[in-house]
Amino acid sequence: MRLRAVLIAGVVLCLVIALGCEWSDSRAQSAAPASRSRTEALATLAVAGGETPASPFVSVAERVMPAVVSIDTKRTVESSGMFNQPFGRLFRDLIPDMPQEEYEVPGFASGFIFDESGYVLTNNHVVEDAEEVTVTLPDEKEYVAEVVGTDPNTDIAVLKIESDARFPTVALGNSDGIRIGDWAIAVGNPFGYLEGTMTVGVISAKGRSDLNIVGGTPALQSFIQTDASINFGNSGGPLVNINGEAIGMNTAINPFGQGIGFAIPINLVRRVTDEIIRSGKVSWGYLGILPQAITRDLAEALGVKAKEGILVAEVVEDGPADKAGMERGDIIVKFNGRESREVDEFRLNVAQAGVGAEVEVDVLRDGDTRKLEVTLGERPTRVARATSQPYEGEWLGVSVDDVDGPVGRRTAPADLDEGVVIVEVEDGSPAQEAGLRVGDVVEEVDGKEIRSLDDYEEAIDEARDRGDKPVLFLLRREGLSRYVAVKPRQD
Repeated sequence: MRLRAVLIAGVVLCLVIALGCEWSDSRAQSAAPASRSRTEALATLAVAGGETPASPFVSVAERVMPAVVSIDTKRTVESSGMFNQPFGRLFRDLIPDMPQEEYEVPGFASGFIFDESGYVLTNNHVVEDAEEVTVTLPDEKEYVAEVVGTDPNTDIAVLKIESDARFPTVALGNSDGIRIGDWAIAVGNPFGYLEGTMTVGVISAKGRSDLNIVGGTPALQSFIQTDASINFGNSGGPLVNINGEAIGMNTAINPFGQGIGFAIPINLVRRVTDEIIRSGKVSWGYLGILPQAITRDLAEALGVKAKEGILVAEVVEDGPADKAGMERGDIIVKFNGRESREVDEFRLNVAQAGVGAEVEVDVLRDGDTRKLEVTLGERPTRVARATSQPYEGEWLGVSVDDVDGPVGRRTAPADLDEGVVIVEVEDGSPAQEAGLRVGDVVEEVDGKEIRSLDDYEEAIDEARDRGDKPVLFLLRREGLSRYVAVKPRQD
């Protein structure tokens, strides 16, 4: 009996152990997929030598930063010239009686090497008028740089440094292929002492224009906008993609906004750079007009559709457009077969067409479309750039006088011997809202030339009879003419 009891107990114990093992195996099997997935996830994130998750930007930094340089400049200016520098108004307010002496003004910015022989890219406003330019690499080696050439129209400069060794470089990418939302990585030396700074964001927008840039506003603009942080001192540094290729050159910031920076597209940089290295300068096509965007009020005054084309506000005497028969008030609807609606895009199209190019320009004049054959000239280094944004508002509340009248003589430009000048603008009036200013010269009203007060009063009398239809003014301010559509206020 005792032996039988022992055998039965042994069998029961074996069954319990077997059932327990099976239950444990089943729990382990049910938990295994989750356990394996966690392990595999951690293994995927792990990098050699540690458990820190890998960042895709580490390799970008390793590839790009050795070729991003600091640029230091020295300029000598008179004390009065300092007022024209950034924050010049602050100097003038703090030291109103500053003696007329010469001062050495240091500058700092960024750049990047794009050719192993030592060619460096940066902005024109960084090196313009500099007497000495020094390039410092991340390894703290310094080189006195030669300015190979600059292009103020695009704010691009090419420098050259010399060494027996080959320099590290940033590869040039393709800015035409970028998309809004693509990664954008800015590298540079903000504030002159934070060398080797990298910030990350995305491409926020493309084709930005009509920007005013401290240090010099380029006439030809088509900027990349990014939220990758760009600060003072980043000018000239590269904006790169996730592959470490330069897609732009950091150029401008909005000091009143966060996450708003601008870079010149690298394809435009490449075009300018190739020409500078080849010939020492850049030649752009030149039409010889002052273009102006057509707003809703202007369109109504002109009897055309808004943004139907580009309004010719002024034709340069003896320029290519003048020789081809273009007139002030013409509306350019096509340039070389391409529709023209945005001023900065139009300006860039003209420039890129090249010097000596024979182009066909379709203009709208008096309701008819005419084709003009124009041979483009060479764009001057500096061309006055008027903002494409017109004055807005209504008309009334403005007083004028002959330029040789008792009041007009005090406000009219010194070189003007006939015409009508604005001598008073009433506060809160439609004229003030429209942007009219004391000193503006009225050249035309609704296409009628204004040479005297009689001409002006006759034109205004006709305008008053037209109800609320906008009145088209042609004003001259600081040597530039532009159209202003002024809509009468209805009481």
